[in-house]
Amino acid sequence: VPAATGREDHRRAGSSEAGRQMSVEITSMVAADAARCAELESVLFPGDDPWSERAFLSELAAPHNHYFAAREGDHLVGYAGIALLGRGEAVESEVHTIGVDPAAHRRGVGGALLKALLDTADRHGGPVFLEVRIDNTPAIELYNREGFVVVGTRRNYYQPSGADAFTMQRPVVGAVNQA
Repeated sequence: VPAATGREDHRRAGSSEAGRQMSVEITSMVAADAARCAELESVLFPGDDPWSERAFLSELAAPHNHYFAAREGDHLVGYAGIALLGRGEAVESEVHTIGVDPAAHRRGVGGALLKALLDTADRHGGPVFLEVRIDNTPAIELYNREGFVVVGTRRNYYQPSGADAFTMQRPVVGAVNQA
């Protein structure tokens, strides 16, 4: 799925690990990435019905979805997707998923993927919503840093584990809080 501009969007995330510079490139996800994404899903979300390769291919095919891949060289180490919904005044975006290989945690990969999603959402306009497990503290902290706030709780959201999720919202960029 191409970035909203129609060009491949390249962003970099990097940090030093054991004195070695790590560089991760964020690009548009392609169908050939679906199997690796499904593999990561099974590691990251084993008790909560991880997405299959077929699910990723279906999401990639939807014209309102935009998916990104984080690569270290030729190796996919993360993925993220967002849906751009509505038209005119009634637009919003919904983060579908962000997943990072455990071997690449704490290196800025999740933040770089979220930035790609939010840049795409900002071009679309409107608020951005997502769900996150209430016990996923690192993700919640990342979302808070990017301006998301908890707006509700969805009981038993993740299945089959029955884990609860927070619904979080990032208001329209530049919007004045009317609360």
